[in-house]
Amino acid sequence: MSCADSIRMEKLCYSVGGRTILEDFDFRLERGVNRTILGISGAGKTTILKLLLGLLKPTAGRVFIGDQCITGLPESSYMELRKCIAIVFQGGALFDSMTVGENVGYRLLEEGRLSMAEIERVVVEKLSFVGVEQALNLYPAELSGGMKKRVAIARALAADPEYIFFDEPTTGLDPIGVYNIRNLMQRLQAEGKTTLMVTHDLATAFATSDRFTFLHQARMLFEGSEAEIRACDIAEVREFLEPTEQSLFA
Repeated sequence: MSCADSIRMEKLCYSVGGRTILEDFDFRLERGVNRTILGISGAGKTTILKLLLGLLKPTAGRVFIGDQCITGLPESSYMELRKCIAIVFQGGALFDSMTVGENVGYRLLEEGRLSMAEIERVVVEKLSFVGVEQALNLYPAELSGGMKKRVAIARALAADPEYIFFDEPTTGLDPIGVYNIRNLMQRLQAEGKTTLMVTHDLATAFATSDRFTFLHQARMLFEGSEAEIRACDIAEVREFLEPTEQSLFA
């Protein structure tokens, strides 16, 4: 599937319950440039992913997938274009009543474009890619946290998206689980996938991303490379990267 060369926001504002989450926010994710969004908890990082997908509607401003502005359009108008994007939610968001195989093949089954034999082939292929093919007939409740994350990645890969969004992919995992997710992201990038991640895991961010966006108080405070963010002298960015005693209970 051919996809847009970029996904972007222009002067985007988003508020909920009287609280401003994003204000005049400009953001661009270019195909082939892997990016991480950083910021303290509650800064609005996950909200950005949902707005880019059209799962939330902005208060003002516009979201584009390529040249197509999706803001204000009915979801049916951009569903085909959005198929080149997949998201791996923080908790995996697997369907508890479905087996692992059914979870991974769900989107393909809904689309109705492949035969059952073809769907089964894709499911096994993607589960093998993430190393959990042995879990094909298990249910989510029977999986470890790390396995759930890998199954969620397999489900995202099933429709062969070009952009994959990761929402806190290593949260709650042990060091082996973190290593596995990091390795999977690097393999996906080597195959030409573009990743956008929100995380607090700086080691994984620096191992998998080319560009970094720092969100603070509803605005983009920094955008740049790893070398640039490490050398950044903005107080909020420095505190996030290297907390000090003054950060206690802030």
